[in-house]
Amino acid sequence: MNQPQTDPTMQPVPASVVETVDAADTTLSNPKLAVVALGSNLGNRMETLQGAVDALGDTPGVRVKAVSPVYETEPWGVEPGSQPSYLNAVAVVKTTLPPSSLLERGQAIEEAFDRVREERWGPRTIDVDIVAYADVVSDDPVLTLPHPRAHQRAFVLAPWHDVDPAAELPGHGPVTALLAALGTAGVTPRPDLELRLPE
Repeated sequence: MNQPQTDPTMQPVPASVVETVDAADTTLSNPKLAVVALGSNLGNRMETLQGAVDALGDTPGVRVKAVSPVYETEPWGVEPGSQPSYLNAVAVVKTTLPPSSLLERGQAIEEAFDRVREERWGPRTIDVDIVAYADVVSDDPVLTLPHPRAHQRAFVLAPWHDVDPAAELPGHGPVTALLAALGTAGVTPRPDLELRLPE
């Protein structure tokens, strides 16, 4: 009587794989809130912002819950008048993606809109920045969370405050207080412009 052949594909699943799958499963049933800042100062700025919001909405594992009013702002960190002004907005998303995957998606959206990184704080068709991801605080150089300069940027805090007045920036405190300390000089509401939530 022949011994049955052992099927090599029927090896027990390593515990580490089971843990990873279980962890992925809990993130699926437990989406995290993330705040994504959008900015554009080249081309059809409004069309590009809407395109970025729609692209976020098309991402598996991401649902756009809210988009802020649009603000027009002077470019940051450069000579006044040396670049066109920005349109800025914030999207609040629920996501089952880990921060690294959300970052990759943001960079893919930038590339899709021909974002060119020639100079720091240079003009760009679209800027997609993760401002905060749940209450994660991380100094990973690839993705520092929350965004290392968000607490200094009224063009991020003002639209974020509009969509979530009770928001807190992890490690820095309530957005209301941060915005009050900075003021909103140079950050102009554009009530004539409106971003739509993805269909």
